[in-house]
Amino acid sequence: MDADTAAVAERYARFARDEAPGRSELYGRWAAGVASDPDVQRVLAGIPANRRQPPLVFAVTRLLGSGEPDFPRWRAWLLEHADAVVAEASARSLQTNEPQRCAALLPALSRIDGPIALLEIGASAGLCLYPDRYSYRYRGASGILALDPADGPSPVVLECAVRGERMPTVHLPEIVWRAGIDLTPLDPASDHTAAWLTGLVWPGETGRAQRVREALRIAASDPPTLEAGDGEEGLAALAATAPPDATLVVQTPGVLAHIPWPARHRLIDAARRAGRWVSLDAPALHERWRDRPDPDAWRDGFAVSLDGDLIGAADPLGAWWEWRPGATTTRA
Repeated sequence: MDADTAAVAERYARFARDEAPGRSELYGRWAAGVASDPDVQRVLAGIPANRRQPPLVFAVTRLLGSGEPDFPRWRAWLLEHADAVVAEASARSLQTNEPQRCAALLPALSRIDGPIALLEIGASAGLCLYPDRYSYRYRGASGILALDPADGPSPVVLECAVRGERMPTVHLPEIVWRAGIDLTPLDPASDHTAAWLTGLVWPGETGRAQRVREALRIAASDPPTLEAGDGEEGLAALAATAPPDATLVVQTPGVLAHIPWPARHRLIDAARRAGRWVSLDAPALHERWRDRPDPDAWRDGFAVSLDGDLIGAADPLGAWWEWRPGATTTRA
């Protein structure tokens, strides 16, 4: 076994063990099968390393026509269509554009005085640029905190479980300008975009595909400015087009892990120079904290931060939120 096939086997075994359980039984079966099948590993090793993540490869196979319910039939389909899968996966990226993440970002955005000019790095189709157009239902031990846009409940209702006793302090922001940068931005009005983004929803996850479709309709009705390019290189020029009387906020939800270590810190520094910076990422992914999250106190979830200050913890896709006092240690 060479290094590439070994890396495929390890990555898919980890996905089957740690990531698929509780989210997708089908993806768990496929990943476990890949981890023990040298023929499939050799096919997937032909995909660039940054394009062979299990959710991306599995979504590509479904997009190309495989919906096989068990690994042996999926394996047979894959081996028959190996060249097409390698080509399509090599041209795609894992653009999980989940509007539910806005429920995790809202406690940070609510601390910023408006009006806000919102700019996202890794924006995909821009669905996280509409936190003011969605409805929210935070449900915790003390009850339900409900927020709706001024013109009434949104077709996109974000349900977020609150852990612990403290509810988030939130309000809908006043967003007057929306823009994003992505290596391959997606048109929210395109049927191809809808097919790809809903295809990235894992089988077994209920409600996500419909939420994405409704969010796409909202984005298509008032499209953001979406620029193709590198976030660090394009940030300053795009930020300069924001309304001067608005507070510029740069958000990076779930994107830092896809950027090499030195470049992600340059991106963070560029975001801080441009304006306020809101992030939803694993706490170990950067060193630009004011107070570093303590690995001994950090249990799970991503860190929600504003300008490097920890706001709380959240599910990577925004399904839960938790105020987490005492989770920081020495200054970074």
